[in-house]
Amino acid sequence: MSEKKTENLVRDRLRDLGYYSIDNGISIEEQKSEIVKVKKLLSTASKNKKGNKGYPEFIISNQLDTKFIIIFECKADTKKHQSSDLNKTVDYTVDGILHYAKHLSKDYTVLAVAVSGTVESSMKVSNFIFSGRDDTYTELLNEHGHPVENILSFNDYYRLSSFDPQVAKKRHEDLISFSKDLHEFIWTKAKVSEEDKPLLVSGTLIALMNNVFQKTYKALGAEDVQEAWITAIKKELDKAEIPEGKKDTMIQPYTTIAVHPNLGKPDSRTAVGYPDGVFKEIIDLINDNVWPFISIYHDFDVVGQFYGEFLKYTGGDKKALGIVLTPKHVAELFSLISNVNKSDTVVDICAGTGGFLISAMQKMLKTAVSESEIIDIKKNKLIGIENSPKMFSLAASNMILRGDGKANLHQGSCFDDGIVNAVKLQKPTVGLLNPPYAQAKSDAGLHELKFMGHMLDMLAIGGTGIAIIPISCVISPHIEKHNLLKKHTLKAVMSMPDDLFYPVGTVTCIVVFEAHKPHAESNKKTWFGYWKDDGFIKTKQFGRSDELEQWDNIRDQWVESYRNNEVLAGQSITKYVGADDEWIAEAYLETDYSMITQNDFEDIVKNYAVFKMLNRFKS
Repeated sequence: MSEKKTENLVRDRLRDLGYYSIDNGISIEEQKSEIVKVKKLLSTASKNKKGNKGYPEFIISNQLDTKFIIIFECKADTKKHQSSDLNKTVDYTVDGILHYAKHLSKDYTVLAVAVSGTVESSMKVSNFIFSGRDDTYTELLNEHGHPVENILSFNDYYRLSSFDPQVAKKRHEDLISFSKDLHEFIWTKAKVSEEDKPLLVSGTLIALMNNVFQKTYKALGAEDVQEAWITAIKKELDKAEIPEGKKDTMIQPYTTIAVHPNLGKPDSRTAVGYPDGVFKEIIDLINDNVWPFISIYHDFDVVGQFYGEFLKYTGGDKKALGIVLTPKHVAELFSLISNVNKSDTVVDICAGTGGFLISAMQKMLKTAVSESEIIDIKKNKLIGIENSPKMFSLAASNMILRGDGKANLHQGSCFDDGIVNAVKLQKPTVGLLNPPYAQAKSDAGLHELKFMGHMLDMLAIGGTGIAIIPISCVISPHIEKHNLLKKHTLKAVMSMPDDLFYPVGTVTCIVVFEAHKPHAESNKKTWFGYWKDDGFIKTKQFGRSDELEQWDNIRDQWVESYRNNEVLAGQSITKYVGADDEWIAEAYLETDYSMITQNDFEDIVKNYAVFKMLNRFKS
C-alpha cells in the first residue's frame, strides 16, 4: 500500500512539471496502455517472467515524437532501489524498470525512470536511456556529464535523451532509412520527379512550422491540402522577413508541388488505399519521422540528406553528376579547420543545400554569450550564393528551419558582379567551398580552382578560404594554380579518403588558403596532411558511416596536427612548393618503416611474386 505514496509523489511532481497541462501533446497512462504497439511489447513482460503481461506505473507518450516513450517504476523502500546484479525485477525498482524498458526498446527510444521512497526529500531517482538500437542502455547524463538524479520536465528529458550518442546515432540511421522509404513511396504513389522530391520534403517541413496548418491539415479534404500547404509556406516566409524579391524566387519552385495532379484529389485507384489522398499521407510521414528530428538536431543538414538520397535515382542525368554533396562530418571538419567563431563572417559561393553554413552557424553560436550576438550571427554573419533556383529554395528552407540565417542568401551566379559586390561589402573572413566538379573539357572555363580563386578574392585580407576539390586539381599542371599563388598563400593540403563521396568515385583533397597574401611573399612552407582514414566504413544499409565510432578521436587528432603544423612520420610534412609542384602529401611523405609489420612485408613479397609470375606468362 505504501507504493501508492510513491506513485502520488511522482504524480504530483509530473503535475508540477506540466505533464498534465491541457493541449501539450503528452499522454500519461497508468499501469496499462491503449497504444497497440506498447500493449504488444508488454504482453509477455510480467516481472515474474512467467510470460504474462506486465506494465510499469506510468507510461508517457507524446505527439511530437511517437517513437519516444518515458516509463516510471515506483517502490516505497529506498533500500530496495537497485540490486547488485540487476536481476531481481519483482523486488527492486531499477531492476524492474530496466526489465520493462528492454521489452519496449525493440520499437522505441525509452527513457526509464526508477523512483524509490515515500518522502520527497529522501527519494531516490535513477534515469536510464535505451537508444532503441538494441537492449543496451546508459545512465542519463546532464550537459555537464553528471547522472540525472531527479525527475525532469518532458522537454528536458527529450533534449538530454536526444544527445545521448547512441540515441543520436539511432535517429540518424532511422532518418537515412526513412529517406529511402520516402523516395520509394513518393515515386510509386505520386510520380513526383527526382528534382522536385526534395522540394516536397523541405516545403512540407516549412508548412509544418505553421501552427494552423499543422493542427488542421488532417481535417482538410484531399482537394484542399495543396492550397493550404502553399499558403502555409508563404505565411512562414512572411514571418521570416525575407526580402520580397528573394521571397518570390524561393516560392516559385514550390508552386510545382502545389499544382501537381497526383497530389490532389485521388483517382478511383488511389482512393482505395489513400481515400484522403497521397499528399496527406506524405505530410503525415514527414510529420512523424522528420519533424521531431529537425526540431532537435540543428547541426544536421536534413534537407541535404534527402536531396542526396533522391540524387541517387537521377538515372544518369549529366547535370546531376557534377553535384557532389558534402558529407556532414566534412562540413563539421571545415568549421574546425577554419576555427570559425562569433566574430567571423562566413561565405559559401556554391551553397547547395546549405550544409557548410549550417555547420558554421552551429560552431559560431557556441561562442556567442548574449542574445544580441546570436541575432547578429544569424542575421549578418552567414552569406550563401546558389545559382539553381530550386537549390536556392532548399538552402533557404534549411536555414529557416533553424530559426534564421537566410537573410544573406543570394540566388544567381557567384560570378555576377552585383552579387560579388554585395558580398564584398560584408567583408567575409572565412570562405567554405565545395565547387561543382568539372565533367568534361567543355567545363574547362569553370575549373574548380577558378571557383576557389573567385571565393578568395571576395574575402577580407588575411581571410581563410577552404575547399574540397578533386585531387587532379592539385597534382596536374594548370594555369589556375599560378593564378592562385600570385595573390594568395597555400597554407595546407589534406589528402582525403578515396571513397569519401561514395558511391560517387571522385577522390578529393582539402586545400586551405590565406587570402590576399601572395604565396612567394609569405615565404612559408605548406603543411601537407595524409588524412586517408576517417574511420568510416561502408555498410549496405547506410553507405559510409562511423559504425566503429572512431571519427571523434580521428577528427581531433587531425585538427590538432593541422593547427600546430605538426610533422608526423607517415602522416604529415611541411614543404616549400610552387605552382608547378604537386600539392599533395603523397609526393613528399617519407615511409615510416617502424609502422611496417611482418604481415605487411609478407603481403608485399607475395604480391610481387604473383606480379612477376603473371608477366612471365604474358611474355
